[in-house]
Order: sequence, then structure tokens, then C-alpha cells
Amino acid sequence: MNQVVDFINVNRDRYVDELKQYLEIPSISALPAHTADVRRAAEWTRDALQLVGMENVRLIDTPGNPVVYADWLNAPGKPTILFYGHYDVQPVDPVDLWTSPPFEATVRDGEIYARGAADDKGQVFMHIKAVEAHLKKNGSLPLNIKFFIEGEEEVGSVHLDDFVREHKQELAADVVVISDSPMFDRGIPSIC
Repeated sequence: MNQVVDFINVNRDRYVDELKQYLEIPSISALPAHTADVRRAAEWTRDALQLVGMENVRLIDTPGNPVVYADWLNAPGKPTILFYGHYDVQPVDPVDLWTSPPFEATVRDGEIYARGAADDKGQVFMHIKAVEAHLKKNGSLPLNIKFFIEGEEEVGSVHLDDFVREHKQELAADVVVISDSPMFDRGIPSIC
């Protein structure tokens, strides 16, 4: 595990730069003017999962915004975790209340500020990079992993139930980790 943590620390600056790129995509699902941006965020998510070594990575069109799916199922007999999250974000109004532009990720006092940093691109990114670190340092993961990242959470996930029903087998897992949940307190995250 120390090698994984070391890899993360060594790559911290690269991770921050990549996260900034992700956060700079204005994937506002509630505004039709951003439909192309929402798709671009889905494609960015797909590409990031491919780059870190996930398998069966694909963008799946729905009647709304696409879903990104990926898996790594090379740990026979081990549990399967399904990571759920979303790449779409809320509108940014009122813009004048932002200290820095909402889609120009800015680091201040060691924290990154941009729309989506805490809901939910930051969490999705964290899971992707944890997988990368494990695969780079160990060549494998200690268990099976699936990613299910949607683009309509901020508008009520209207197509989510149908998608889950239609992909029940593919999404089957022992545990689902939801990347969009509250923390108990600063520095004390919860795992839901």
C-alpha cells in the first residue's frame, strides 16, 4: 500500500492539472446550451477510465445524457465494487458571487475551487486515480471494480431507473459506493 500512496504523492501535481481540465468542462445538464459540453464531460470521463487501465470502457447513449461504464473484473473470487457518480453540474448563477470564474479551476489555500469540484467530478476523479495508482504499482486491483457514471443527476436522473433495469446484470455488484454524499465534518468523509 505504501507504493500506491507514494505513487499518488509523486503524481499529485499531474492529478491537480488533470482535475482542473475536467472541472473546466461546463457540463451543466439543466441548460440545453451545454448539451455538447455535457457529452464532452462524458467523453473525458470515458477517456480517463481507459487511460488508467479499466476494461470494457464505453459511453452508452440514453434518451438523455450518456452513461459511462467501465469495469476491471480480473480478481476471481473477490468482491465487486460498483462506483456510482455523475459528471454533470449545477448552473453557476449568480456568477457575481464566485470569487473566481466557476469553470476556471483555482487552487486557494490548498483547496480547489470550481463548479463540480465537490459535486461530483472531484469524487469521480479520486476513484479513477486510486485505480490508476493501484494498477501502476501492483499491476492489478485487490478486488473487482465497476464504474457507472451518469450525466443527469443534477436534473433528477430521469433515465436512471430504466438504465439500471436494462443493465441489471452488468451493474451487479457486492457493494455500491456512491461518490455523491455528505461528509460528517471537514476531514471526516463518509462512505455510503
